[in-house]
Amino acid sequence: MTEGQSFRFELRRIYWTRQCLRLLVVVSAVWLFVAAYLFFARPRALGDFGIDSFENVIREVFGGLWIAIGPPAAFIVMLLVLAIALRTSDVRRRDPQRRFTRHQRREGMLRAGGICELESGYGRRCSRAAEHGDHFYPWSKGGATSLRNFVAACSHCNRHKGASIPSPGLLMRLERRRASGTGMAVPVGERRRLRSA
Repeated sequence: MTEGQSFRFELRRIYWTRQCLRLLVVVSAVWLFVAAYLFFARPRALGDFGIDSFENVIREVFGGLWIAIGPPAAFIVMLLVLAIALRTSDVRRRDPQRRFTRHQRREGMLRAGGICELESGYGRRCSRAAEHGDHFYPWSKGGATSLRNFVAACSHCNRHKGASIPSPGLLMRLERRRASGTGMAVPVGERRRLRSA
């Protein structure tokens, strides 16, 4: 497997893992909300508990609430722990050098022809002039500060992309555009290896 294919596979895995995590967070938040709503929406009378003390009623209500919201709350905590572990891994991958060198900027802008390489619409290359050198795979998530990870971007696309992980589709389209301009395969994106703690 070549280095470009390896990164493509890794990007696909990372992108879909994080998309699934986001979906699971939303689903578990809805689950938590529905469980709490159903618990409080159920009509109760003091006689339902078979208890006569107000203190015991409060204890019973909140005990029942924990039973209702316990599983979704535990699932959310598990997802948060997983997200913290991913973030810690990203921080340990960060390149000590964040800024591209003048040589990298010059080469990257020349390769892009001075035009933004990102997309203004689905599959359509932005036609604005490139003003910034951006990390294709975000620096904050372990992207390397290398010419391979350099992408020329206008200020609008650079702001819009932010530190989000690019989709595998964007990677393929960008590789195809670069290959059509040079006639040879130009790998896009690079993620640093995990440093030991």
